[in-house]
Amino acid sequence: MTATTLDPTTALVLVDLQKGITALPTAHPSAEIVERSARLADAFRERGLPVVLVLVRVTGGAPGRTEGPARGGEVPADWADLVPELGREDSDIVITKQQWGAFYGTDLDLQLRRRGVTQVVVAGIATSIGVESTARAAHEHGYHVTVAVDAVTDMDAEAHRNSIEKIFPRLGETDTADAIAKLLPAAG
Repeated sequence: MTATTLDPTTALVLVDLQKGITALPTAHPSAEIVERSARLADAFRERGLPVVLVLVRVTGGAPGRTEGPARGGEVPADWADLVPELGREDSDIVITKQQWGAFYGTDLDLQLRRRGVTQVVVAGIATSIGVESTARAAHEHGYHVTVAVDAVTDMDAEAHRNSIEKIFPRLGETDTADAIAKLLPAAG
């Protein structure tokens, strides 16, 4: 678990840090995940690097049969709102997704390529769903991938552990939010 370097044009991709999702029971306190993610966002913004805020819209799911239970019911009106701790700025890129990952069916790849991004740092909730799907797609799109392992959590501790220990090291590098922030280039 040691990130070695960050490319000069690295983007931070924060997945599903919305009021409704951060209110779910998670393996690690959501408040800590949000706090570390917000610190990373501040560090990226201070250096003029892209911050991507990924929102999921609950409009159903991907077609196809699954064995898992379907989610249903009404959600609170502010369920999809970003947590205010992220300090959303006008320069942030906002991506709305309707699937697990932030790339499929969105213009995230286009937004990143227009800015010359070659690497992404990924954080958010849920480790084994939105974060892992986004990290996998970033890797498949040819980006260097780094996951801030203390800025991700899951509703399932075992699924979180599997992603951290078995999946993310195969997609890129991992480290803590603070260690990643120290690798950022100096403000320009």
